[in-house]
Amino acid sequence: MESISVFEIIKVGIGPSSSHTMGPWRAASFFLEYLKKREKITEVVSITTYLFGSLAKTGWGHGTDVAVLMGLSQEDYLTIDTTAIRQKADNIIQSGRITIDKHKTIDFNYKDHMVFDFDQSLDFHPNGMRFVAELSDGTSITREYFSVGGGFVVTHDSDHVAQNPIVTQYPCHSAQDIESYCEELNLSISQLVMMNEMAWRNEEETRSEALTIWSEIKKCIFRGISKRGILPGGLGVHRRAADMVKKLMPGQTFLTVEDLIKAIRLGSHDFNTVNKWVSTFALAVNEENADFGRIITAPTNGASGVIPAVLMYAYCFTPHFGEEEIIKFILTAGEIGTLYKKGATISAAMGGCQAEIGVSSSMAAGGLTEAFGGSRAQVLQAAEIAMEHHLGMTCDPIGGLVQIPCIERNCMGAIKAITASNIAMGLDIPTALVSLDNVIKTMWETALDMNTKYKETSEGGLANISVNISEC
Repeated sequence: MESISVFEIIKVGIGPSSSHTMGPWRAASFFLEYLKKREKITEVVSITTYLFGSLAKTGWGHGTDVAVLMGLSQEDYLTIDTTAIRQKADNIIQSGRITIDKHKTIDFNYKDHMVFDFDQSLDFHPNGMRFVAELSDGTSITREYFSVGGGFVVTHDSDHVAQNPIVTQYPCHSAQDIESYCEELNLSISQLVMMNEMAWRNEEETRSEALTIWSEIKKCIFRGISKRGILPGGLGVHRRAADMVKKLMPGQTFLTVEDLIKAIRLGSHDFNTVNKWVSTFALAVNEENADFGRIITAPTNGASGVIPAVLMYAYCFTPHFGEEEIIKFILTAGEIGTLYKKGATISAAMGGCQAEIGVSSSMAAGGLTEAFGGSRAQVLQAAEIAMEHHLGMTCDPIGGLVQIPCIERNCMGAIKAITASNIAMGLDIPTALVSLDNVIKTMWETALDMNTKYKETSEGGLANISVNISEC
């Protein structure tokens, strides 16, 4: 089995959904590359996109159509001005034209060329899409892609779970693999992960990448606590992070994220205050995510607030938590995420919200325990505990938007991760009855048993509620 870099699990992304926004965006780009490699791009007359299954049923709320337009326009979600996305999409729709290559602009009729097929699903995965390019000679080129969670995209021809698949020196496809190699080599989990990451880059580059993730986390939180207003989508959901900061720090303003961190560290550390800050961090990120903002996908966008909230909690409220601990956290959390990717799923369309919030909470719990100096057994047990208490969680977004209940669930996932770490570090580990491997297996079995209407279709659970005003 191929190995996955931790930086494919924890990476810079764009909201509101890794599977419904980032994945289709990448798929559209891949289709253009496919046409260019076959020297057909200049012959294209039109491109029609068909969205199936979950992509159709919740695609509008997740901005899937907008993402496809951006991908077909050769935009890069890592560099695009996120505030300009909706205007760029509107310009394409209103003009009826889309530029798919430097010197190639074609007609685009939104009604005809963006098809939401609510009644059909492709067999391979619920998040299926089909691109059909009509050529000037009357022939066509068709290609199907599947967005399998976390921004990962596959085809029928290539079911790689990683973008850059590599067999590492010490391949870890289970928690048992991790334990065995760590025992054999006398390494901590983060040390083992660092060794394996050298299959992609050297140690200095790995450390730099982890700190870049941390920098992006801080930027995202600061953007989130600096904005007020109503999130797009029609539910009337108000941003709350900025108001929570105002109540926690009355009369104070912050020009930079470092100013904010300094003030938090000098403020109250009582339980209630810390709890509120953890929720504030998570809200800040997921409010950015809901507004097409740039976030950290970890392992998905719907769960993008959990790891930032836990990491910022540790940085602000625990002693001696610096860059070394941050790197240990990210490497360990990312490796735990790969176990779920390979052994179960990180796609809510396949497994419900346990595959998103549950996995992110498990990742954060393990990462936090490693950073706090926990033993290998404690790290894996913390990850197990966090997932154990997310099993069966449904994905039921109201209106197909990543807002209710998604935003608040990130707050809960972060708190559960911290609690799981605290429990694991106080446990007599040999008495633990459930292993991380067993809980991953159970999570996948639960996903297979779960009714489809609870898997990101907006057909069950809270999604059945008619919301006239925001509940959030």
